[in-house]
Amino acid sequence: MFSSLFEAAKNSPLRTPFTKVQCDTTGKSGPVPGRQIQAASTPSGDSCEFGSNKYFALCGVGGILSCGTTHTFVVPLDLVKCRLQVDPKKYKNLINGFKLTVAEEGARGLVKGWAPTFFGYSAQGLCKFGLYEVFKVYYSNILGEENSYLYRTWLYLAASASAEFFADIALAPMEAAKVKIQTTPGYANNLRQALPKMIGEEGVAAFYKGLVPLWMRQIPYTMMKFACFERTVELLYKHVVPKPRVECTKGEQLVVTFAAGYIAGVFCAIVSHPADVVVSKLNQAKGSTAIQVAKSLGFMGMWNGLTPRIIMIGTLTALQWFIYDGVKVALALPRPPPPEMPATLKAKLEGSTQ
Repeated sequence: MFSSLFEAAKNSPLRTPFTKVQCDTTGKSGPVPGRQIQAASTPSGDSCEFGSNKYFALCGVGGILSCGTTHTFVVPLDLVKCRLQVDPKKYKNLINGFKLTVAEEGARGLVKGWAPTFFGYSAQGLCKFGLYEVFKVYYSNILGEENSYLYRTWLYLAASASAEFFADIALAPMEAAKVKIQTTPGYANNLRQALPKMIGEEGVAAFYKGLVPLWMRQIPYTMMKFACFERTVELLYKHVVPKPRVECTKGEQLVVTFAAGYIAGVFCAIVSHPADVVVSKLNQAKGSTAIQVAKSLGFMGMWNGLTPRIIMIGTLTALQWFIYDGVKVALALPRPPPPEMPATLKAKLEGSTQ
């Protein structure tokens, strides 16, 4: 399956993006009439060819660095958010949650669950960003350059949903362990204690019982994260940034990336929050199902901890895109500009108005 994705990616119309180049691969020079594929040469200054195996692998490395580090950085906020969700009677609000945690467990209590967070979200980042790039160019190749431009938002949504499906399978075991450590008093202090205990009590199923609600939380979140980011970047360069992206310095481009990432993060937090509450409660309540947990929480209960999550996810998403784009810059990976209408589509539209 993935070998065909990689092969299709090499021929993707997203390369420049949404423009195609006709080239000869049989040793002859010059364009080949009717051939709708990308040029195979690596652009000057880029470390690899867009759509190559190396390109996707390095994008995966960027995903590891962006997701693993940022989620670990906000573990204290995540811990308090989870406790607000599963025990709102004890933890009244964000400030109260921090005070109670420090009073009961000391400052070290705020970093409980850092190990499963780091390993889990590193694995998720590898799949999320790496496979997003794969699926984005694969689907664009199926659609063709004109449809890839016209329906680019749907393309971003489909590619991100496909990538997150696999990313959550990688994340689920560590997410289950993290929530156990953070929300079940006395259960385990670290990952080494939690893993054997979970296997002994519920078997391997303990690590995947939250997978479906995790999909319910993460797939809408990721769809919003990528689609909103892509379109926000496009709009910022079109209406806010006073000069074209090609004239912006790398630093200025990264500032735009951070701003677009934060805007996307706010929407992500709101869209995925109810499922996030269910995941937290489900991994705490042994033997319960997602439907049972949702019913017990009620509609308002599924919005517990929204404020800290908006702060956390907005910051996380902005930092993740900043780090991910920064890795692309540092590794000299191809970074196509925001999409522009293909010349063929422009000609069709101009012809229809005459």
